[in-house]
Amino acid sequence: MKVVITGSSGLIGTALVESLRGDGHDVVRLVRRDPAAPDEARWDPAAGVVDDAALTGADAVVNLAGAGIGDKRWTPAYKAEVRNSRIDATTTIATAVARHGVGVLVSGSAVGWYGDRGDDVLTESEPSGTGFLADLVRDWEAATEPAAQAGARVVRIRTGIVLSPDGGALAQMLPIFKAGLGGRLGSGRQWFPWISLADEIAAIRFVLDTGSVSGSLNLSAPQPVTNRELTAALGRALHRPAVAFVPRVALRIGLGEFADEGLLVSQRAVPAALLDAGFAFGDQTLDAALGRML
Repeated sequence: MKVVITGSSGLIGTALVESLRGDGHDVVRLVRRDPAAPDEARWDPAAGVVDDAALTGADAVVNLAGAGIGDKRWTPAYKAEVRNSRIDATTTIATAVARHGVGVLVSGSAVGWYGDRGDDVLTESEPSGTGFLADLVRDWEAATEPAAQAGARVVRIRTGIVLSPDGGALAQMLPIFKAGLGGRLGSGRQWFPWISLADEIAAIRFVLDTGSVSGSLNLSAPQPVTNRELTAALGRALHRPAVAFVPRVALRIGLGEFADEGLLVSQRAVPAALLDAGFAFGDQTLDAALGRML
């Protein structure tokens, strides 16, 4: 199978490329710079340009492009970058999928779709919430429409917080918790929709191979936890105390708007559609996942 991937240098993209190649698949990585390897092809999502040769004969495209949500403070300029990087990339690649008749588009999305929903259990049938991220994800998913209208099977993966010691949120938390300074954020009652990197890759591989799967899917573990439970589990895994507390007001002063939508938001997302399709999670509980990873 020939698979074209955007965002291949990120945490998920790097692991996905390795997994696909390990099984003998042909992988083409779209890059914004001049290609430096035989498996690279250039694209410019802001200009709507893709190297046509890259998609010729492709069986599927996996779109993981986008600036990091929490990489920088949310200034108006950075919020525009976060938004434009996703909308431009998805519109460009979905249009290219339609133009080349590629059969499958798996496109990144996020549980941010739901907004702040307290203790509500969130399956894929729940409507979009409110806030910057909810608005962004709604438009991000809508940008896949050119591919869907052309007859491609489109899967939008609403990914939770991907846990890996090699990058992302967990890698940032580990030094703090190893030093015995870890603790809950705010009340700690907010739900934390997590998924291990291994299950994220397995789920993407599953939807690539399963022709009956389409639409929006929550990619998060069957048992979400609260921030308080996450704090305790990480302390147990590292054999360190985790009794610190960062007040809500301090988070807002330090991180601005991102604190409310990125750290204090509550999203009790469950992978109903993925489980119904027959996917089996390898890491179903946070304690087991952290024990394996750490």
